[in-house]
Amino acid sequence: MINNYLKIAWINVKKNRVYSLLNIFGLGTGIAVALLIGMWVYYEYSYDKFIPDHKQVYQVRRNFNSNGDTLTFSSTSLKLADALRNQIPEIAYVAETDQMGSHGLMVGNKKLYLHGIQAGKDFLNIFKLPLVNGNYGKALADPYSIVITRSTAKALFGSVDVLNKLVRVDNKDNLKITAVIDDLPANSTFQFKYIIPFSYYELTQNWVKQARTSSFSDNSFLQFVKLKDGVSYEAVSQKIKNIEKVETSSMNAINSNVIIQPVHEWHLYADYKNGKATGGFIEYVRMFIIIGVLVLIIACINFVNLSTARFDKRAKEVGVRKAIGSGRVELIWQFLTEAGLVTLLSFGLCLLLVQAVLPAFNSLTGTVVHIPFTSLTFWLIMVAAVVAVTLIAGSRPAFYLSSFNPVDVLKGTIKAGRSATLSRKILVVAQFSCSIALIISTVVIFKQIEHAKDRPTGYNISRLLTTDMNDDLSRNYIPLKNELLQSGLVTSVTTASSPATGVYSHGDIDYWPGKRPGETVEMGMILVSGDYFKTLGMQLLSGRDFIVNSKTDSLNVIFNEAAVKRLRLKDPLNQTFTKNNKQYHIVGIVKDALMNSPYQAAEPTAFIYENGWNMIYQLSGKVNTHEAIEKLTAIFNKYNPSYPYDFRFVDEDYNQKFSEELLVGKLASVFTVLAIFISCLGLFGMAAFTAEQRVKEIGIRKVLGATVTQIWLMLSKDFVVLVFISCIIASPLAFYLLQKWLQKYDYRITIGPGIFILSAFIAIAITLITVSFQAIKAAIANPVKSLKTE
Repeated sequence: MINNYLKIAWINVKKNRVYSLLNIFGLGTGIAVALLIGMWVYYEYSYDKFIPDHKQVYQVRRNFNSNGDTLTFSSTSLKLADALRNQIPEIAYVAETDQMGSHGLMVGNKKLYLHGIQAGKDFLNIFKLPLVNGNYGKALADPYSIVITRSTAKALFGSVDVLNKLVRVDNKDNLKITAVIDDLPANSTFQFKYIIPFSYYELTQNWVKQARTSSFSDNSFLQFVKLKDGVSYEAVSQKIKNIEKVETSSMNAINSNVIIQPVHEWHLYADYKNGKATGGFIEYVRMFIIIGVLVLIIACINFVNLSTARFDKRAKEVGVRKAIGSGRVELIWQFLTEAGLVTLLSFGLCLLLVQAVLPAFNSLTGTVVHIPFTSLTFWLIMVAAVVAVTLIAGSRPAFYLSSFNPVDVLKGTIKAGRSATLSRKILVVAQFSCSIALIISTVVIFKQIEHAKDRPTGYNISRLLTTDMNDDLSRNYIPLKNELLQSGLVTSVTTASSPATGVYSHGDIDYWPGKRPGETVEMGMILVSGDYFKTLGMQLLSGRDFIVNSKTDSLNVIFNEAAVKRLRLKDPLNQTFTKNNKQYHIVGIVKDALMNSPYQAAEPTAFIYENGWNMIYQLSGKVNTHEAIEKLTAIFNKYNPSYPYDFRFVDEDYNQKFSEELLVGKLASVFTVLAIFISCLGLFGMAAFTAEQRVKEIGIRKVLGATVTQIWLMLSKDFVVLVFISCIIASPLAFYLLQKWLQKYDYRITIGPGIFILSAFIAIAITLITVSFQAIKAAIANPVKSLKTE
């Protein structure tokens, strides 16, 4: 019986090649989109889950009560690390870390400039990163040791058998290799090439050593903990919550609650609201899950519509089968078998399509997604998906076609009822409503990105470069700066503790004029040297700039507008405030600049006169960039001969702030185009069916004098009306969802009617193009051929 079902199904597929191909391509594309999105979603959910015991690993954060507003920070103090280590027995390990940026590693004549971190001795005990050589417990115990990745070992030594060999760091100290770890996977939040013990950091940097014995308010580091086996989050969260409040002399400590976030949430739940992780990239992941489901439903609708529309071609077959004894159950199984065969062929096409586009998809998304052909779980899911799609796509045609009365069918009196036609129209409207909603969403996403890109930054990012400074560059900064200026290659040079596109440190303002009892303020703190505002092109609104090489400016500060507003200072110049028991004078006010998110308001920031470790310099507009880089390389190599010249363009760093939204926009564009393509396949088939069904009517109309344009309008009108109804349904739904999405941005567009008009125009234009082929083909056909049987 099953063999017979399959034979008949295959005959019908071959007999109706055009409609079968439309179904296979539509369904195959829909399944391919769902599979691509499914693999991408799995990849995003898998972030950091390669870490053994990842459910016991957490990052320490702070909820800071800023006058009723709860702000969440990842920066913490070394005093907190010691308190967690000594006072919370449920915690197995604590590791403090600090992002080093890029530094020089040298072995003989081989010189590399790579990104690494400083980490406490229990870092590897917490994360258990796969070891190639070495021991977790001892790898970071010696201050003068270093752990490197497999690729770093091969780059420096050509081998991974490098234990106890020496690597010179920043041309300053030789560190002994105590472990080699595997390269971190792409779906890891951590991305570094080496680890240097935090104890080395404390030995070589006095400010870090002082921070160990400082207060809870000295928040400049990241911390990670691992709970003991069997210990739950609930068992620890209440114990650590008020651990800082014992330091009654610090308003920061009194107003801070310590929290922890599990490692598997870092990537997807980075946004905090009122002290709780409420969202982040997870919102986009959920959005694409919905898109994947919608595209698959659109493909299934095609199958249903094309199958039920051709009822008259199958009606006599059903009548004959019933007349010779076939029951309705057997007919249902027959039609489901046909649907299953088409779905199976579609799934085969889907695998070919996905395999073909995966390189481009991975390049677009920056992921490493692949089809897990060897995974039994994958195939079980695929089998379940094929069965589900077969039932979704095949049930309606199977139950509808098998319900025909054999007597009426064989007499030729059965006709498609209004309900059948209405159901197909409803499905077409549903199909295009989804597609139009996707068009509107894509337009809004890109408009929001362009809106933020066009926002004034408050500083000049064009031709601005930055270089991380090592000991040689710091020691030779003055002569290096002088030579750079004398060369004519740059117009200005400065240093800062944060790059131009970020605020890396925050601190408390202990006292300021007009402070209310119990009030607390934490704001961005950037250490800058002379010519900082000149180099970045930031506008000084009032007061004066720092004096280059001045010793009298060490206790002076310049605020941005947001800081003045936050402290409610009406006449800020020459006012004083206290920070860490030091009294500072406000000597200038600069215009707000977008150093963090281009979508949010500028952060209150204080600029303090002190050398930083990010060198920033402005290229002259009179020199060619490529030639300038070549000449700059020679100058930097003169003062930093041990390591290659390394630099970044600030505008490229700034554009990275749009990477998440751009990714979402590009993915939405791709999947929207595919959804429209699938919808058009169905529309093309329906147009062909309509033209075939009305062929005699068209012939009579032509004989009576109807023009090609009139017939084209007659056949196109119904489809345009359906798409117009889809626009009316999709527009308010898309508006509601997109308005909700835009609320996350302080700086956002207003969704005007133009977006909906544009989307409707695109949808109707696509509809007319799709339908016109069949409509014009029917209109120019010879009426003699269509009427000759009468």
